[in-house]
Amino acid sequence: MDHTSTDPTPAAPIRVLLADDQALLRSAFRVLVDSEPDMEVVGEASDGAQAVAVARRERPDVVLMDIRMPGTDGLAATRMISADPGLAAVRVVMLTTFEVDEYVVSALRAGASGFLGKGAEPDELLSAIRVAAAGEALLSPAATKGLIATFLAQGGGAGPAAAAGTAGTHAERLAALTVREREVLVHVAAGLSNDGIAERLEVSPLTVKTHVNRAMAKLGARDRAQLVVVAYESGLVRPRGEERPQ
Repeated sequence: MDHTSTDPTPAAPIRVLLADDQALLRSAFRVLVDSEPDMEVVGEASDGAQAVAVARRERPDVVLMDIRMPGTDGLAATRMISADPGLAAVRVVMLTTFEVDEYVVSALRAGASGFLGKGAEPDELLSAIRVAAAGEALLSPAATKGLIATFLAQGGGAGPAAAAGTAGTHAERLAALTVREREVLVHVAAGLSNDGIAERLEVSPLTVKTHVNRAMAKLGARDRAQLVVVAYESGLVRPRGEERPQ
């Protein structure tokens, strides 16, 4: 057999859209992203409405979305992107300051795949883009776990009736999961990677990935970030100190 051309076709670069009302920050992000051989900036936006329009035109893999922008903010734009079937493959990473923790859960509920502090190091930002594009893990699980637990325990800004209704809906959907899928979901909500879950359950990472994908399909979740929201809102996972007795 002739193996003279065994080099695989280079993967297409990760297409990135930058949405921030600060032109200087967008310029800095563009230089950083375009300096990487595996990613490229395909568009910029200075507000949420423009971000949605550019996303529909360019179909980026990842949107770096500032939460606070004039006019249509990042949360509203993320909801619009998540609700558009034509943009189902687009992943949104919210850029935020951790002083406003309540936005974290709002971002996840809006359909964001994760979030990152604006003060993150360049390597962290680039890693976040790659992780979001791959859809393999929730961003910064150690940093986000406590925030998610706290605000979902408070209803995440929703009223008690709305929160109870959401919990009931999620609980009904959880009934479709197998015992193993529910077990995997608990570990996903704890921020574990597929490899970490595989080690904990003594199965292969591929098996874990299969369970995660099936759980996402049954729960209508876009990615792992949405699985975390479902796990907490349904009561399957509780904030530390309030875990359900097994």
